[in-house]
This record gives sequence, structure tokens and C-alpha cells, in this order.
Amino acid sequence: MTPDIVQLSDPAATDPQRFGPKAANQALLAAAGLPIPAGFCLGADAYCSQLAALGLEQAAQRAVCLQGQAARPFISKVRIGLFEGPITAAIREPLLKAWRDMVDASGALTVVRSSSLLEDTDGLLFAGQFESFLGLETEHDFLTAVKACWAALWSSRALKYMLAHELSPADSAMALCIQPLVDARSAGGGMSRTADDNMLLSATRGLGTAVAQGEVVPDRYLLNRAGELLEVTAGRTQHNVHCAHHGNRQAAEKRTLNPHPEPCLGNAQAIELGQLMLCAERVLQRPVEIEWALDEAGFKMLQARPLHMEKAPEVDEIWSRRPALKGQPSGVGWAEGRSCVINCECELSRVAPGDVLVTKVAGPALSQVLPRVAGVVAELGGSTSHLASLARERSIPMVLGVLEATRKIPDGVQTGVDGVMGMVRWQY
Repeated sequence: MTPDIVQLSDPAATDPQRFGPKAANQALLAAAGLPIPAGFCLGADAYCSQLAALGLEQAAQRAVCLQGQAARPFISKVRIGLFEGPITAAIREPLLKAWRDMVDASGALTVVRSSSLLEDTDGLLFAGQFESFLGLETEHDFLTAVKACWAALWSSRALKYMLAHELSPADSAMALCIQPLVDARSAGGGMSRTADDNMLLSATRGLGTAVAQGEVVPDRYLLNRAGELLEVTAGRTQHNVHCAHHGNRQAAEKRTLNPHPEPCLGNAQAIELGQLMLCAERVLQRPVEIEWALDEAGFKMLQARPLHMEKAPEVDEIWSRRPALKGQPSGVGWAEGRSCVINCECELSRVAPGDVLVTKVAGPALSQVLPRVAGVVAELGGSTSHLASLARERSIPMVLGVLEATRKIPDGVQTGVDGVMGMVRWQY
């Protein structure tokens, strides 16, 4: 068996049934002349062959046929087997050759990203649910990342997401997108169409993982559909020393607010990136959410996926007279509920159905509570984070980057979240 390895510059790479929509969309951008990091994709057939070579097919079938506790031993067997088992030589050798050729040509470290056959489709983004590995240097690290991405199809986080959409791993397979790491001066995301018919870009210095993971409040650039820059808002970073429940409370209260001294992008750069985003929208023939990076050579498009957006909701006038805080909107809906203020992930069990979650970091761990909350407010994060994408997919209002939200919003009060205008209000 020869694995399906195709360069992203090859028109064959645009087939989402072989390489998954994430990798196929990268190939489509490249075919349209948009700048992407050169690289290649490994087809989903390699995952299926590896599953068979390790003798895991029967366990996979049992895992999807059984439910609850009965399925767990089989899920573990498949996941651990994919991660720990050796990659069959028929896949490993051509895969290593393609990787070495890419490294020799670019001289850069490596990025390995999941590209499942279900990922980045309309209504099924799987944002942040699988795995991506950045900055890989050695052959061992590269092969470990490949196996970890395959195994991520069976992770508890991905399985919960699939269960919520009445899917199972049997409905998919895992392809991979493998590219050189961009030596980014700055990076971030973007939405080609907001609820008020504008465009939005987010940016932070260095790699864009902090934006995707909701760990910073990114710079925010608002443009109209003609590509004209309307507004620039500098972001900030914020750090807590550690969780107050697992250490000294006084130390946990120490934090630093670091406003960005100036925006990451100049006005001309923001306008240029807005034009690239409009091009991506035309390529995919629908509004898109993008990830991007800027190095010495210019912008690189790292991802483009379908964007779900809603019109601004009508809100009862009584809320306009309530205390309010403003942040970065997720882009959908209005919700009301009891505020549940938490300061770290270990408190997530306090969140009850219908609550408005008020927290510090809008990170991937919150995806587990999204199905039961009415809305989310977070001190960090921005409109293009992975969690914001998942909230848009579920039509859950979210406001991110709200300064001092966990201190200013009382616990247990009726709270309204406007995910389109980026406002959160409460009443005592």
C-alpha cells in the first residue's frame, strides 16, 4: 500500500473526501494564488490502513456499537493503540521522505494539523477539538505528532462533540495537513462578514495559538465590505499566577495587565489582509473564518473554514438601563440567565443548565459546558478564538475580552449577553 501523499500545490489535494476539508481548503487557496505555507497532505486512507495494520478495526467497531461504560475499554484500546503502535513501514517510509523533502526545501520547523473528513464543513467545524502540533524538529517528534493526530479522533473531547451532533468516529477518518512553521511576527484570525455586514480581523504578536486558545485579548480591526479600515482597537494580555484553589490565594490574585503598546498591524497591512480574506470568501463561495500569520515575506493564509453568523437580535429596552460591559462579540444571539462566576476550570461543575458562564479564559476546556449554558462572558479571548467558533456553531451568545468581568459581574444575578453587539448587562 502506498499512502495518499499529495503536495498542497497539486490540484488533487483539493478533494475533501481524500484529505479532509481543512487541507482541501488550503489547496483551494493555493490554486487561486493566495499565499499559504508550502506543504503536503496525508490522505485519510493512511489512517484506515494503520487501524487495520494494528489490528484495531474490531475494537473500533465495538467502540461505536456500544454505549457508555461498555464502550470505554474499546475506545481506550483504539486511542492508545494508534498513539503507541508503530507506523507501518508502507506508510512511514514515503511519509518520512515527503517530510524530509519539505524540511530540506524550507529549512523550517514542522506543523502537523488534523484534517478529518468531517472537520470544517458547514455546521461541523470541530474548532479546537482535534490536534495541531507546531515547531516539530526531529523525525521522532514528527512521527509522534502524526500518531497523536490519528488518535485524536478518539479523544474524549472529540467524542463528546460528535455525540452532540449524533456522529461517531466510524463516520469519519483522519487525514493530515503538514506544512513548514511560519516564523510569524504576528498572527491571528478573521471573519469575512460580521452581523452588521462588516469584516473583522484579530491579531497578536508571535504565533496565533494564543488567539485560537483564547489566552489573550487580540488587537481588533474592523473593515467595511469595500475593504476600508473603520476602527482599530489595541488588545491586551492578562495573567493569573495560578488557581486559587490549588495554592496561595494571595498569589493567585496577583496578575498583570499588559496593554499592547501599539497594534500589531499597520493600517495598510490590515487592508491588505482584508482583501486576502475577501479572496478566500470568493474561493469558498461563502463567508469564511480565517487563520493567518505574517512573516518577513508577507502574509500566509493558514486556514479558511465556513462562517456562521446571525443578524442582530431585538433586545427588551429594559436592559438598556442596566449596568453594562463591552467586549468582543462571538457574532450570534441574545441570551439571559443566572450568572455563574468561576475563576478556574476546577469550578466548572458549578455551572447549571441555563446559566451565563462568567470566567477568565475562554479556552478549549469550556467546550464541555457549552451544551448547557445560555451564554458565556470571558475576560480573555476574541471573536476569532476556537471557542467563539464553537459558540457560533451552537448559536450561543458569547462576549470575550471583557475587562474585569469576574470582578464586576456579581455571581447569581440575572445577566443578559448580546453576542452580536458585544455587550453584557446584569440586574440585581
